[in-house]
Amino acid sequence: MKEMPNVLWLEEIKKEDIPSVGGKGASLGEMTSIGLPVPKAFVVTAQAFRRFLVETGIEDTLFRRLERLDVDDNGALESVSREVQDLVLSVGIPDQIHEEITDAYTRMGANGTVVAVRSSATAEDLPEASFAGQQETFLNILGEKDLIDAVQRCWASLYGARAIYYRAKQGFDDRSVNIAVVVQELIQSEKSGVMFTSHPVTGEPLTIVEGSWGLGEAVVSGSVSPDNYVFDLRSGRVVDRLIAEKEIMIVPEGRHGTKIVELSSEQRVAPVLSEAEVARLATLGKIAEDHYGIPQDIEWAIVGDEVFILQSRPITTIKRPEIPRPGAAGKQKTAQGVVLLEGQGASPGVASGRVVIVRDVKDTSAVKDGDILVTKMTNPDMVPAMRRVSAIVTDEGGMTCHAAIVSRELGTPAVVGSKKATKVLKDGQMITVDGEKGIIYDGTIETAAVAAPAPVAAVAAAAPVITGTLVKVNVSLPEAAQRAAATGADGVGLLRIEHLILGLAKTPGWYIEHGAEEEFIGELYGGIKTVLDAFPGKPVWVRTLDAPTDEFRNMEGGENEPAEHNPMLGWRGIRRDLRSPDQFRMQIEAFRRLWAAGYDNLGLMFPLVNHPNEFVQARAMMEEWGVDVEKVTLGVMVEIPSSAILIEDFIKAGIRFASFGTNDLIQYTLAIDRNNENVADMYEPEHPAVLRLIDYAIKACREHGVECSICGQAGSDPRMVAWLVEHGITSVSANIDAVPRIREAVARKERQILLDAARRNA
Repeated sequence: MKEMPNVLWLEEIKKEDIPSVGGKGASLGEMTSIGLPVPKAFVVTAQAFRRFLVETGIEDTLFRRLERLDVDDNGALESVSREVQDLVLSVGIPDQIHEEITDAYTRMGANGTVVAVRSSATAEDLPEASFAGQQETFLNILGEKDLIDAVQRCWASLYGARAIYYRAKQGFDDRSVNIAVVVQELIQSEKSGVMFTSHPVTGEPLTIVEGSWGLGEAVVSGSVSPDNYVFDLRSGRVVDRLIAEKEIMIVPEGRHGTKIVELSSEQRVAPVLSEAEVARLATLGKIAEDHYGIPQDIEWAIVGDEVFILQSRPITTIKRPEIPRPGAAGKQKTAQGVVLLEGQGASPGVASGRVVIVRDVKDTSAVKDGDILVTKMTNPDMVPAMRRVSAIVTDEGGMTCHAAIVSRELGTPAVVGSKKATKVLKDGQMITVDGEKGIIYDGTIETAAVAAPAPVAAVAAAAPVITGTLVKVNVSLPEAAQRAAATGADGVGLLRIEHLILGLAKTPGWYIEHGAEEEFIGELYGGIKTVLDAFPGKPVWVRTLDAPTDEFRNMEGGENEPAEHNPMLGWRGIRRDLRSPDQFRMQIEAFRRLWAAGYDNLGLMFPLVNHPNEFVQARAMMEEWGVDVEKVTLGVMVEIPSSAILIEDFIKAGIRFASFGTNDLIQYTLAIDRNNENVADMYEPEHPAVLRLIDYAIKACREHGVECSICGQAGSDPRMVAWLVEHGITSVSANIDAVPRIREAVARKERQILLDAARRNA
C-alpha cells in the first residue's frame, strides 16, 4: 500500500486498480483508456483513506466497535453506525493528504470547477454483487473547503447502517473493504439516465435506455418514472418505447447541492430522447460491453449534442430461469383475479402477502417476514426490511431504480412505477404481486392446483437430462452453495478457497505470526463444510490456495509481500505453499479434519503445478502431517503447458484426477495476457496449440483410468464443451448460471456420437 499515491488521475487508472480506486474509479479509468467520452476526474485512493485512519489514530477504535455487531438488531446497528461515522468526521484530514487533494482540484480548473464527489468502495460494482447506493454521493460541489468536507463524508458513509448491513449479508468483512473517492467534473446535464446493454432480467441482447430531464439522480433514486426505450442493435432501430409522465427533475442549486424542480405540463409528457440519441447511446454501450466482455449497467448524460458516460458496472442481476431464485415463486401461473394496479415488472416471481406501507425509513420496523413492502420509492436505508418481504411495490421508478436493482439481486418479486400504490393500497390488505407482468391483484391468488392423476394416455413430465459425461459446477463462496446445488450439478469441479481467505482481510502469515492458526483453520473448515453439506455423496474438488502477491499486499499482514512485475507469473499456487510450509500446513489441517469427519467426497486439487516433483513433495508433506494419502483423492490443475506435456509422469506420480484451468493454460501457451487490451483480441481458447495440449492430456488420462475435467471459463462455453466431449473428457465444470445449457450441450453431443456410431454400424 505504501507505493500507491493519495491521488490518481483517470488517465493513470485501469480496471486492475480496484483495490486502490474501487469499482467506480477503475471503471471510469478503463473507459477513459478506450476512448469513451468520460468527464475529467481524479480519484482519492483507498490508500489515502487507510492512511487517514492510521495517521489520525482512529483505526483500532473504529474496527473494535464493528466487531461482533448483530446487524439484524436495528437499534444496535443504527447506534454503532452513528458512533463510527461521527468518529471519522471528528478528526482532521492529515496535511499531506489534504494538500494533494486540493492541488489536484486546482489542476482541474483555474477558477474552480463544479464537481461531483462520489464514493467508490473497493468491493463495489463487481460481477458478484452490486453495492449500488451503499455509500454517499455529493453533487454540485464548488471550492476547496466543500470538496474536503465531501471527501470526508464519503469516507464516513462507508460505515452507514445500510452499508454495514449489506456487507455483512454479502459476506464482506468490514476490515477488508476500503473506500476511494471520485472527484469528477459535474456535467450540467439537460437529460440523463441509465442504460442496460442487455435486458437486466432475461439477458436478451437488447439495449434498454431509461431517461429523464436534468441530473441522473432522479432516475437512479427512483424519484421519477423515466421514459423507457428498447433498441435492437441488429436492426439499428428503436423497437419499443414508453413515454412516461415525468413530474420533476433534479438540477444543481447554487454553489452546493441540488434541488427538485416541477416540470411544465409540456415537459412532463415530452419524449426525452430522439431515436438518433438512443442509437448513439446504444453504440457507446456496445463498445463498453465488448471491451469488458460482459453486459453493462451504464449511467449517461447529454448536454446539447454532447453525450457523456458517467459510470459503467457489470449487470449482476441477469437470471437464468432454469435456476431457482431464493424467495421467488417460480413460473407458476396464477388464476385470474381482480387487478388493483399495474406498473413495470422489475423482478420476476409471484408472491402474496400483507401490505405494509412505508412512508419513512422509521416505518420499516413494522415490516415482518412475508409482508409486501409498498412505498413511493425505496432507498438503501430500507434494505434490511427489503430482505424480509415477499414482494415490493413502488409508486415511482423504472428498471434501473434502487428497488428494481435490489429486488432482482434478492430474488424478490417487484413492481415499480405503479404511480399510486401508496394511495390505492391499505395497510394490512392482502394482495398478490406478479413481478414479471407488473400486475398487483386483490387478495391471495392461489397457484393452479396440481391436476389429479390422468389416464395412461396423458403426457408424462419431462425426464431430467442424464449425461454420461459428468456436469459439475464451479463455486467461489459458501453462500452460493445452495444455489449451485439447485442446478442439479453432479458435484463441484472447482471450489476456490482463496475467496474464503481473502474475505478474512488477513494473510495466512498474519494468523501464524499472531498465534491465531486455529481461527484460520476454523474459518476454512466451516466454509468448505458448507459446500460439502450442499453436495452429499457428490465429489467436491477443493483447490488449495492460489492468491497472487498483489491480492495479499492490501491485507493485514501483507506489508512485506514482494512487489512482482507480473504476479500471475510469480509466487502463487503450489510453488508458494511448498516454500511456506506453515501456510500449507494450516490448509491441510482443515482438510484433514474434514476427512476425519467423514467427508470422503472431498478431493484436493493443487494449482499451478509445473513438474510432478511438486505433486510428490506436496503429497509427502501431507503424509507427514497425518493424512493417509492412499485413501484420499488428490489431483492437479493442468494450467501450464508443462503439466499437460508431462501428464503421464503426473499419473505415474499418483494423481487421481486432472482438471484443465483454461484461463491460465491459454495465456501461458500463447503468451497472451487477456487483461491487456493491446493483445486481448489474440486470446484464443480454440487455438490449435491449446486444443492439442488438451487433447493429448485427455487421451493419456483415459488410457490410465484417471478422471479428466475442465473448470476454466471454457467449461461454460457450449461449443468448447461439445468439442471436449467429442474428444473423450470425463467431466466438465461450469459456472452456476451455465450448468443447464452446458448439460444440454453435453447431452446433444453424446446423442450425436451415438447416432453417428449407429449409422456407421448399420
